[in-house]
Amino acid sequence: MRTIYLNAGTMVHFADTDSIDEKQLFGPGKAIIVEGQSIANILDSQEVIQEYTLPEDTSQFQHDEVHVHDLQGQAIVPGLIDGHTHLLWAGDRSKEVAWRQEGKSYAQISEMGGGIGHTVSQTRKASTDQLLELGYLRLRDALRTGTTHLEAKTGYGLTTESELRLLEIAAKLNHIEHTPTIESTWMGAHDIPKEVHRDAYIESLHSEQLPAVLEQGLARSVDVFCEPGWFSLEESEDILRAGRQGGLAMRMHIDEFNDGGGGELAAELGVETADHAYHTPMKARINMKEAGVNTGFLPGTPYAMGDSWPDLAPLLEHEIPFTLASDFNPNCYTLSLPFMCSLMVQRCGLHPLSALAAVTVNAARATQHPSGMVHGQLMEGAVANFNIVDGQNWESMMLRPSSSPFSGTVLNGHYISQ
Repeated sequence: MRTIYLNAGTMVHFADTDSIDEKQLFGPGKAIIVEGQSIANILDSQEVIQEYTLPEDTSQFQHDEVHVHDLQGQAIVPGLIDGHTHLLWAGDRSKEVAWRQEGKSYAQISEMGGGIGHTVSQTRKASTDQLLELGYLRLRDALRTGTTHLEAKTGYGLTTESELRLLEIAAKLNHIEHTPTIESTWMGAHDIPKEVHRDAYIESLHSEQLPAVLEQGLARSVDVFCEPGWFSLEESEDILRAGRQGGLAMRMHIDEFNDGGGGELAAELGVETADHAYHTPMKARINMKEAGVNTGFLPGTPYAMGDSWPDLAPLLEHEIPFTLASDFNPNCYTLSLPFMCSLMVQRCGLHPLSALAAVTVNAARATQHPSGMVHGQLMEGAVANFNIVDGQNWESMMLRPSSSPFSGTVLNGHYISQ
C-alpha cells in the first residue's frame, strides 16, 4: 500500500545535518509518499496530484493501491525519539514529594526506605503480566504525544533473574504493533540492593549479570549510575569496559547532584551519551564533544525534583551536541517530549528548532531504529515516522504541555489518529 500525505504546511525535515536553522524547513505545499514503512519521496503536492491524477477533492479519491490524506496545511515534524526512559517498574513513590518539600535529599530519602530500593522491591513482586500491562499503557501514553521510538533501561530488578525478566518484557513489548519501538539498555548498575554487600553485588555484575545479559542478547547498551554515593568512577569504568568488550554500546548517568568527574570519564571512554550532566564543568563538556559524546538533558528531573535548570548558553556557544529526553521514572512520571521541549523553551530560552532537533535528529544519533533505517529525519529512505501538528505552525508543539499537540502520528508507515 502506498499512502500520500498531501498539502502539508511547514515541514521540519532535518535532512540537512550541517546546521540547525531555516534550511531544515520546507515551506507549505509538500507531500510525503509512504511505501510500506519507509518514506519513498517528498515532492510538491501539485506534482504528486498530476502524477497520480488526483481529483481536486481527494476525499472522493478511491484506489486499491493508493490512499490519500489531505493535511490541509497542517505542519509536519519527524517522529519524536525519547533517548532516556526507565520504562518498566511497579509501585508508587508519590509520598516522596512531601519529603522533598521538607528538605530531604535524594540520598536521605533512599535511607528512609524510598528511592530506587523501594521501586526495586515493588517491581520484583509484580507479575510479568502486570509489568507487560504497565509497559503497554506507558507506550500508548508516549505515542499520544508523538514519541515513535524510545530507549528503555532496566535497573529496577538488580538480580540476574529480575534484570533478564525486564529485558524479556521489553522485547515482548517491542513486537506489539502500533506502539513506539524500543531499544533496550541493561542497567544493573543502577543501585546497590540493600540485601547484598556492595563488593559482592559489584562482583556479581561482572560474573553473573553481564554474562547472562550477553547470552540473552536483548540489550544493545550498558548504562551505569556514575554518581558519588552510587557507583564510583573506577567501578563505573570497569562495568562499562566489560560491557563494551561484550559488544554493548555504552551510556552513562553523570553529575546529576554534583560534579563527580563523570564527564571526564565519559570523554575518556567515548560513550554514546552521558545524561543528566547538570554539574559537569565546561572543560569536561568540551572534552566530551571532542570524543563524540552526546550530552543528554532530562528536563523532567529538575522540574520534578526542584533542582536548578542547566545553563544552555555556553553549550550553544561551543556547539556542544545535546539531546532532551523524558527520564520517565517513579519521580518523573511523564513521557511527553513536547512537555520537555516546552520546559526548555519557556524556562531556559532554548530556540524551538533546537529543542525539536534534540528530540529527533540528535536523539537518533544515540539510538537505533530496529529496522536499521534512518529515523528522526524526513527524507527518502527514512523510516516513515512523523507527526502531523494540530495547526499550521510547527512551533505550536512547544505551547501544548498539557495535551498532545498532534492530530495524528505516522508510525512505521501506519497512520494513527490522535
